[in-house]
Amino acid sequence: MFESLLNALPVVLQFGSLISLFVGTLIGILIGALPGLNPVMAIALMLPLTYGFDPIIALGLVAGIYNGSMYGGAIPAILLNIPGTPAAIATTFDGYPMTRKGEGGLALKTACWSSAIGGIVSALALMTLAPMLAKVTLAFGPAEYFWVAVFGLVSIAVLVGKDVSKGMLSALLGVIIGLVGVDAISGEERFTFDTLYLVGGFELLIVLIGLYAVPPVLEMAERRNESYFNADSFRAKPSGGSLGLLRRHWRTWSRSSLIGVAVGILPGAGGNLAALLSYNEAKRKATDSETFGNGNPVGIAAAESGNSADNAAAMIPSLTLGIPGNLIAALVLGALMIHGLQPGPQLFTRSPDVVFGFMWQMLLTAMLLLLLGGMVATRLFAQVLRMPSALLVPTTLVLMAVGVYTVNGNVTDLYVMLAFGLAGYLLNRLGFPLAPVVLGVLLGPMAEQNFRLTMLIAQNDWTVLFTRPISLGIVALLAVVLLSQAWKTLRQRPRPAAHPGRQ
Repeated sequence: MFESLLNALPVVLQFGSLISLFVGTLIGILIGALPGLNPVMAIALMLPLTYGFDPIIALGLVAGIYNGSMYGGAIPAILLNIPGTPAAIATTFDGYPMTRKGEGGLALKTACWSSAIGGIVSALALMTLAPMLAKVTLAFGPAEYFWVAVFGLVSIAVLVGKDVSKGMLSALLGVIIGLVGVDAISGEERFTFDTLYLVGGFELLIVLIGLYAVPPVLEMAERRNESYFNADSFRAKPSGGSLGLLRRHWRTWSRSSLIGVAVGILPGAGGNLAALLSYNEAKRKATDSETFGNGNPVGIAAAESGNSADNAAAMIPSLTLGIPGNLIAALVLGALMIHGLQPGPQLFTRSPDVVFGFMWQMLLTAMLLLLLGGMVATRLFAQVLRMPSALLVPTTLVLMAVGVYTVNGNVTDLYVMLAFGLAGYLLNRLGFPLAPVVLGVLLGPMAEQNFRLTMLIAQNDWTVLFTRPISLGIVALLAVVLLSQAWKTLRQRPRPAAHPGRQ
């Protein structure tokens, strides 16, 4: 295996391959930075154009777009509170507050380094541990996926926000929104009110842009005569430079990258879940957890390294077993088949230069982020903060409208976005965290479908949820999160004042 890796390196370092890596990464950053566009759309449109290319050049474009878009999605998430990609949800928690404090440049640089580190760790896992980690994928069944979804729902609802009850209610609201549409198990319509538009459910990107982008725009409009951003104190470089970032965040990067790799090998889990779980773990480990959500760069480091570590790891079941881990992995399999290559175990022996070359390309594009993201994109996009709010508000609204309309080409989506925006604005005013709502939309259907599949397979024997070792391990982690939060709440409860003794 390692000999094949070394033999594939000269192929990847050819001029055509290097150009494809550079162009793909640049396109990925731009696509991620534009709300409404996503790497799946870009790769799907690009694949037919690569039919006449060498397979290694086509896969280089895919690798560049994939890794570049992960960092690109953090740019509007940090500057405008608009997740450029669904995986950038957790980046908004601390990225946007840092921008409000005049630390947008530091936030962007932290995101760039975190994305690069996560991508590098993920690529190394793909290159060295692919066959072993592929076996872990086969060990997960519906019961395990159910507990993964429950763990994500409960942990984010408990750890995000100061009021646990409001966090749980927000998660419940997200689950209800996620249940709208056709039931994947029975085919019955739910909460559609006989409306054709609701049959397919709510589009995730529309919910994201509505909940996260519209409320801050309304706040900017309210403060049109005030300085919404602290642009005067804008600084692009962290204290201590890049070495300072490494010293401060290497523990967070290590932990979050491992979480991202673990989530990435599970088909269908996705970078959004990896980012949220990484953020939760960073907050749970931090001694200053109360600063998370108010502009703590550790939150950005955790979220970005977590979602980028999912990238190459999602390719592990795809390349070794022919099971796509996500939509982009499915497109990679399609790219291989377009060029006459059959995914699966035999791919490693029949076309080692291509499969191991793609692994090198995932590694090199992650490294390329430091050049294109750190030196070009950070400095360029950070200048958005220099715009006056009177110009920034309509510009942001136009970007949101174009992005939402691009998804389906349906004007109704714009009204739905506005409705979710007003709901998000109201929830913000009432002190309800928005992150659990989004996670409920993501993980609620996943938990429900896998629970029902488990019951169907086990013939309604609910004990199967607690008999498999992996399920028990996830349940134990869930208990630790709940008990630690309960203990922290008890410790923070104010003690009653002692009554003065009688004379």
